[in-house]
Amino acid sequence: MTNIQSTSTLGPVFIGLPQWQHSSWPKRWFANRSGTQLADYARQLNSVEGNTTFYHLPSPQTLDNWAAATPADFRFTFKFHSDISHKSSLQHCDHLVTEQLNLLARLEHRLGQLMLQLPAGFGPAQLPVLAAFLKRLSPAFSYAVEVRHLAFFAKGEEEKALNRLLMTHGVNRVIMDTRALFTGPEDSALTAEVRTKKPRVPVNVIATSNQPVMRFVGNNNEQDNAACLQPWIDKCQQWRKQGKACYLFFHRPDNQDAPWLAQQFIAAYNQRFPDAAIPALHFAPDQDDLQNQLF
Repeated sequence: MTNIQSTSTLGPVFIGLPQWQHSSWPKRWFANRSGTQLADYARQLNSVEGNTTFYHLPSPQTLDNWAAATPADFRFTFKFHSDISHKSSLQHCDHLVTEQLNLLARLEHRLGQLMLQLPAGFGPAQLPVLAAFLKRLSPAFSYAVEVRHLAFFAKGEEEKALNRLLMTHGVNRVIMDTRALFTGPEDSALTAEVRTKKPRVPVNVIATSNQPVMRFVGNNNEQDNAACLQPWIDKCQQWRKQGKACYLFFHRPDNQDAPWLAQQFIAAYNQRFPDAAIPALHFAPDQDDLQNQLF
């Protein structure tokens, strides 16, 4: 399977999931191929949203192994450690930032972006803190910021100030789309639990820099997911025509099903824009039959 590529006239699109391994995937997705799950994953998707660094940093050897298991055009997108974003609230943590950046630099060009996920309590009053933090960041890396305070979604002066700040520093604003997750009934205990953990915020679409990030959280209903995915098809194409690199990450309540959500987007995108087609995912034979029933 050739890794996802852009055409010569379009910006690249990086599609990924919130993890690269699951106990069910060797059989359901990879058809029991030999090798590591990361290598199997990277044969079909070209990015991953690495949540691991939010909780702990990997060893240098682990990073070297990850780089060796992936092709040159693969992009890891890791989060800043929670000690930086939550415990320290971006203050008095330069030594932690330096440690993380120096460590992740081992990935070289495979490091796509570093995402700063801020808590819901980080609001407009803290914008000067964010400004000072972004000013101190090394320009050698690309960054994205995810906010959750509702004032940053109200389309007022506070949101405009945030967007101007990100544009000034060339930082991407992460767009969180949880509409599908909160559509319909709570069909399982897991869906109910995930709804308590994911933010229910408006989907304000803006590219504050050249690598827009969209995190899509679906539910277990294919029709709900299809309806909420639809606007992203044209938006992705628009950004690509502008030469931007799109980062699109797909979640499900149980992320063992996330590959099928990514494929749902890819199939819809390819139907809409066949001349800019993204290579489809390939699943184990019985799962391919399931895909044919869904699309």
